[in-house]
Amino acid sequence: MRHALITAGSKGLGKRVMEEFLRKDYTVTVTYRSDDEAMAKLRDTYENEYTQFIQADVTKKEDLYRIVDETMKKFGRIDCLINNAGPYIFERKKMAEYTEEEWETLINGNLSAVFYLLKRVIPIMREQRFGRIVNYGFQGADSAAGWIYRSAFAAAKVGLVSLTKTIAYEEAEYGITSNMVCPGDIAGGMKEASIVAARIQSDFRTPIGRSGTGEDIARAVLFFCDENADMITGTCLEVTGGMDVIHRHR
Repeated sequence: MRHALITAGSKGLGKRVMEEFLRKDYTVTVTYRSDDEAMAKLRDTYENEYTQFIQADVTKKEDLYRIVDETMKKFGRIDCLINNAGPYIFERKKMAEYTEEEWETLINGNLSAVFYLLKRVIPIMREQRFGRIVNYGFQGADSAAGWIYRSAFAAAKVGLVSLTKTIAYEEAEYGITSNMVCPGDIAGGMKEASIVAARIQSDFRTPIGRSGTGEDIARAVLFFCDENADMITGTCLEVTGGMDVIHRHR
């Protein structure tokens, strides 16, 4: 049975991705940082021998190493690493207004965290001769687009694009693929919603006429993780419905 490790999966996009993996008969490990209420609800619904839930802060190297150790202790393998966690500051402000602490949190949580997880997970995947790594980016990350009011987040994700592609080249011989999903503007309850639910209500901001959903992202992630998707690596896939996310606030 394949195993998926998903960071920040107690709610939002990560929860929807977790649910799709379970529907595909994977076992899953899900991390959460501090939302005990969301995690309690998740446990009530999904806690069994096929799941594991670990409290961890992705900005802390020790926590990241512990996630991998606890996953291996219970399940003995990691087939898919889904780096869903990514600190984000919703307040819109220019780079000069960011504090040093905010900068470090965003860079560490969105870029360095992936490095530390890969350091532990890649040797496991090499031994298995199989692995699927999926990172998250943003519209335009593949071309190093500037994103007004999101300087630290954008800088981290653009760096992650390069890391994603480098791993794709370096680890292909071991049956490991490395790809990136770039969500559009998916907000609030739509992060856990289905495509059917989104089609009920119009969204005139999005060219296709409906909001993006967690199911859209989960479908992309599961596509990259398919056993027969080994020809697809080093790819950045935008799931935006045609919306120009990065220029909305100019």
